[in-house]
Amino acid sequence: MTIENYMPDFVLEKAYDVTVESLQKYHIRTVFVDLDNTLIAWNNPDGTPEMRKWLHDLRDAGIHVVVVSNNKYERVKRAVERFGIDFEAFALKPFTVGIERAIKRFGIKREEAIMIGDQLMTDIRAAKRAGIRSVLVRPLIETDSINTQINRWRERRMMKKITAKYGAFDYKREM
Repeated sequence: MTIENYMPDFVLEKAYDVTVESLQKYHIRTVFVDLDNTLIAWNNPDGTPEMRKWLHDLRDAGIHVVVVSNNKYERVKRAVERFGIDFEAFALKPFTVGIERAIKRFGIKREEAIMIGDQLMTDIRAAKRAGIRSVLVRPLIETDSINTQINRWRERRMMKKITAKYGAFDYKREM
């Protein structure tokens, strides 16, 4: 397990810092985005006005947004259906199951896709395995569901290794 398998291509404050302009600059036409603590706070299914504007801006620019979540189908559907975006539930990240399903289902080219997520151990690792670019963002809120708390413990250990070798991540406001 090399730490390079957990190194994101970009490190940003939040998903909404991924702008239409930056996606166009990197020729990205599809954004895969994690659900809990990335797109929405895990305990706030309604999202924020900022999130809705971000989704609207991407859609208007012709950029396809697909939520890729480890959550159950009903949970993801309930969270995203009001926003009119596609999703893959039960994605099994850090494996590529959900990403691969979305790539096939929508005919996505890997070089035109990016994965945005708040966890190194699931989101970034799955993107690396799938051969797509990745963006690590800070979690929207400090608390996590019980399942995520276990991953956070593993993530802290990996972060220490990354920081020792490369220095701490510098969270930016643009790609």
